[in-house]
Amino acid sequence: MAVHRKISAASARAHTRKAKQGNSFRLPSGLLGKISVVLLVGLFAWAYQSIQPPPPRICGSLGGPHVTSSRIKLKDGRHLAYKEHGVTNSRAKYKIMYIHGFDSCRHDVLPVSQELMDELGVYLVSFDRAGYGESDPNLKRTVKSTAMDIEELADKLEMGSKYYVIGFSIGGQVVWSCLKYIPHRLAGAALIAPVINYWWPGLPANVSQEGFDKQLEPDKWAVRVAHYAPWLTHWWNTQKWFPASSVVAHSPYIISTHDKELFSRFEARKQYEMQITQQGKFVSLFHDMNIGFGSWEFSPTDLKTPFPNNEGSVHLWHGDDDLIVPVGPQRYIAEKLPWIHYHEVTGAGHMFLLADGFGDSIVKSLIHGK
Repeated sequence: MAVHRKISAASARAHTRKAKQGNSFRLPSGLLGKISVVLLVGLFAWAYQSIQPPPPRICGSLGGPHVTSSRIKLKDGRHLAYKEHGVTNSRAKYKIMYIHGFDSCRHDVLPVSQELMDELGVYLVSFDRAGYGESDPNLKRTVKSTAMDIEELADKLEMGSKYYVIGFSIGGQVVWSCLKYIPHRLAGAALIAPVINYWWPGLPANVSQEGFDKQLEPDKWAVRVAHYAPWLTHWWNTQKWFPASSVVAHSPYIISTHDKELFSRFEARKQYEMQITQQGKFVSLFHDMNIGFGSWEFSPTDLKTPFPNNEGSVHLWHGDDDLIVPVGPQRYIAEKLPWIHYHEVTGAGHMFLLADGFGDSIVKSLIHGK
């Protein structure tokens, strides 16, 4: 019994020593709180860094892409790259500024035949919108800024007091800004499959919702992010956890039957495709999304005709099988603005402007006002 008691006492003393040793490694509650704060700050810093887009690789800068195009310098110091088509400026009777679409550049121009341009005397200028191709990014881009770029480019090229504008897709959306901010400089305007902003205040909720519901689920989320959390647009469309914009991802599910028939027309893009977003997708594609689906200070449905005396005309062209931009809201806008000449193309998708003859038809209708 004595031995047993001695062993028990020794065990108790050993247990007490271990307990004391264990207690000596416990961190004070105040220190634990500080470590938690440091870890939380570190987590936020990591998250912040992960959503930041890389800095743009500006053309002509050290380590940036080379400048190969004609460019003009804007008053804010940025450069715009442009390309001339048709007859010379000095010979031209009609002068047109063409605004390219999403994921495109100055080389993606409305296909107008040289014969028609010679016949009518058309001088046509296409340009890289800010951040695309070889035009400098504009980190302060707004709904208004591209219209002002167009006005300044036209003045630098001596296109005269009035000229025509034609825009395709999100470039067509820019034409609404031209009608709002520089209507006094326009001889006429054409919008080809212009992108719809489902948050335009002038669109009734049922019209917006109907158009929105026709979008694929990834695109619904992509435009929601662009509208409600534009600071996440780059991360959302480059991360691998959730599906990004179908347009950014070049998904086949947004290509209509008619668009598939026009695939061969894209062969020429292989020569310059790498140029389009060479300065960074954030300053080109994702800026487009943030502006296009952001909060606008005006609605197209509130615009007044820039040609009250019929001295010019505005045209809106859209395919009824467009799987990228639904046709429903365009019909509503055309009804709301009776001064717009609305042309709905039966069986056509988003890229119908590439089909034979459409470029000529769009230019003729614009110039002749029909």
